[in-house]
Amino acid sequence: MTTNAPAPCLTLTSPADILAAVPYLVGFHPHDSLVVIGLHHGQAKVAARWSLPFPRGTLAPLTELFAREGITEMVVVGYGGGETVTPAVDEARLVAAASEIHVGDAIRAHEGRYWSYVCELPRCCPPEGTPYDPTTSQIAAEATVRGMVALPDRRSLERTIAPATGPVRMAMRRATAAAVAEVRARLTAAPDLDTFARSYVADALTAVRASLTAHSAGVRLDDVEAARLGLALSVIRVRDEAWTTMRDAHLPLWKDLTRRLEPRFVPPAASLLAMAAWRTGDNILATIALERALTTDPHYSMANLLMHALQSLLSPAIVRDRLPTPAELDTAMGPANGGWLVPMLGLLDDDPSPHGPVRHRGPGGSA
Repeated sequence: MTTNAPAPCLTLTSPADILAAVPYLVGFHPHDSLVVIGLHHGQAKVAARWSLPFPRGTLAPLTELFAREGITEMVVVGYGGGETVTPAVDEARLVAAASEIHVGDAIRAHEGRYWSYVCELPRCCPPEGTPYDPTTSQIAAEATVRGMVALPDRRSLERTIAPATGPVRMAMRRATAAAVAEVRARLTAAPDLDTFARSYVADALTAVRASLTAHSAGVRLDDVEAARLGLALSVIRVRDEAWTTMRDAHLPLWKDLTRRLEPRFVPPAASLLAMAAWRTGDNILATIALERALTTDPHYSMANLLMHALQSLLSPAIVRDRLPTPAELDTAMGPANGGWLVPMLGLLDDDPSPHGPVRHRGPGGSA
């Protein structure tokens, strides 16, 4: 399931207009999909997409979404063969009826033709379907002029945050090895793990704030800075600093890091990207970012929390309005100590560099 925020105003007067607009509402041309557009007195408020087929009951969260957004009417569009689209459209119409939402139109589109589930007049809705071409529509032209984008398919959108390759990947690999070596040396020189934790976390929090400020001003992190930040974000307190101070302007930084970081450091950055995208209403990008995070670490708690919220069609305000301040985080988590570093130390252990895994023993301490 993916949803998107309403786009700039487009006036839709026919099924062909709707079909031309949908790719711009969801960000790509859907295939084997169900799209539900929720309107409030004629103005689109939300657009939600599900891959087909899906289990019965998948659309249940729409009821709460309709109530929260004040939806008064909806349009349903299914893409694919009738055997998969029709059951999904039927379920959407049942949800609408239960919520007393008017269905303005319900359409199935397949191989350049469309059929309406609510129109039975052969002169406007022939049994063989009505041909359409969304790429040549006036709606498509208007959407492009307004800066809206419709990629060819979901895979094209996935590629926008796919791992960097070639020279960029090799450079980041070297930078990551250098960042890991720095931490190893600093850890080895520390008198004990808690002293190291306090010092490292304080420096990492400063680095996060500086990185957010620099990127907001248009300054891109170099490879070493990016690698250091990726390692620091594996510490939950450091990641949460970025989470609780989230702004829409931070999205490009997390998108850049999701592409550039070595795979084992991706989950925190990808989860932060998802949160930033969700805040702006781009739930499609948020979902793809969470898929990246969970592919690397299926148990990453922030990614699982956000994925559940997206699948439940929750508003980002539910999370945003409940986030603690950095000071409250410090109070809740207590003083920095070695326990804060457990995830990061695990990543150091996973490092394939010739120095091997780190085991630190302070005076009288144990591994």
